[in-house]
Amino acid sequence: MRFLRGFRPAMCWIFLLGAMGLGHCARAAQLMGFEAAAPMTVDAIELDAEELQWIRAHPQVIVASKQYPLYQFKDEHGQWSGLNIDVLQRISAMTGLNFVHEETFSTEHLLRRLESGAADMTTTLALNDERKLFLDFSHAFGGSAWVLVGHAGAPLLHSLEQLSEKKLVLPARHAMEATIQREHPTIELRSVKTYAEARALVESGEADATIENETGAQLYPTGQLKIGHTVEGSWEADHLAVRKGQPELLSILNKALEAFPAAELRAIRLKWLDGIAPSPALSFWQRVTRWGCWGVFVVSLFGLLSLLWNRRLAMLIKQRLDVEKHLSDQLAFQHALIDAMPDPMFVRDLEGRLIMCNKSYEEALSIRLDQVQGRQLIEVDVLPRETAEQLHAEFIAQLDTRKPRFTQRQLKFNNGVRDIYQWTVPFYGADGQVRGLLGGWTDIAQRRSEGGCQCSR
Repeated sequence: MRFLRGFRPAMCWIFLLGAMGLGHCARAAQLMGFEAAAPMTVDAIELDAEELQWIRAHPQVIVASKQYPLYQFKDEHGQWSGLNIDVLQRISAMTGLNFVHEETFSTEHLLRRLESGAADMTTTLALNDERKLFLDFSHAFGGSAWVLVGHAGAPLLHSLEQLSEKKLVLPARHAMEATIQREHPTIELRSVKTYAEARALVESGEADATIENETGAQLYPTGQLKIGHTVEGSWEADHLAVRKGQPELLSILNKALEAFPAAELRAIRLKWLDGIAPSPALSFWQRVTRWGCWGVFVVSLFGLLSLLWNRRLAMLIKQRLDVEKHLSDQLAFQHALIDAMPDPMFVRDLEGRLIMCNKSYEEALSIRLDQVQGRQLIEVDVLPRETAEQLHAEFIAQLDTRKPRFTQRQLKFNNGVRDIYQWTVPFYGADGQVRGLLGGWTDIAQRRSEGGCQCSR
């Protein structure tokens, strides 16, 4: 339980970061759900008698459609697709209108079809004074701005004033054409059939700029082009344009747009346009806030990792301290055990240097461990010289043979000759390698005298 309490702050941070990621996952799941969902049941809107009669009299509504990627275009199967197509399909389900698309290849061609009565409506025309003379426009259901598009090697375009005395190329009968002629007469206008031609002229340097819908401008690789700022006050609302003389059709479309669920319309726009339009430039404080948020995130992540690392280090340190305490306890036990032995005992390394000994060894040779520890017998004056050299040679030879030795012998000490029973055995490390000698001796005469004292007669 103490372990879990220690990790509680880390668990809180993990939960917080998981919740942040879950928000993004939920948003992505919402979009995926919208795309994958089966067609929903749509309630029909209430229409009056004249509108119902108009639908019966017009089994098909001809839509003049020019390909404008993401808004309306033909897919790989030749079927019309896009944002506006989804909107018309929803309106068709709500009203019973049957929309039939007839492809046009330029804005001018599309307008001629509507003027001649060959088409009933369209979905991609911007509203201007010229078009209001022969078209009625429905309620708006979205929109975007016009942007200036110039050559990549030229300065970034901020406004139409920069194009004074320069060439601006537009598709014929463009929605901005009349406004530019009226408000910016010094701009040299040139008309072409399509936006593709306009972009090509700007890339080649034959024209200085063109004007495109903000969404459309982001769809194509910039190449030699550079997208500038939006044209001030030029918001282009999305309308359904209906040829004049069809008030019933306009009324039906407006009723359908009014009844269109706002959440569904927002989801359709998000499905097609999300990530296309560039994000607006951030102000200084917005950038500071964003970097501040990232800074907090990075610091929090670093703090979380530091917390986990510190916890791990604390556990490792505790484990090491426990092991050291256990080893200390074992060493203390070994010292106590060897000191309790009545006979002298010693431990020497591979060079014959003394590692440790017991109290009996110190008493027998009248020395202290700290005086002789780490030294060979021949380096200290605890035994006669010839005895020390003999025993040291025997130790080294035994380390080479690695055989235990048990012998009864007479040995000359500083205080005289004694009869002893001597034993020495090699000892090994955990890796199986010999590490030194463990040995000792028993004073036979002393044991006999001690044994005689204990006998009762």
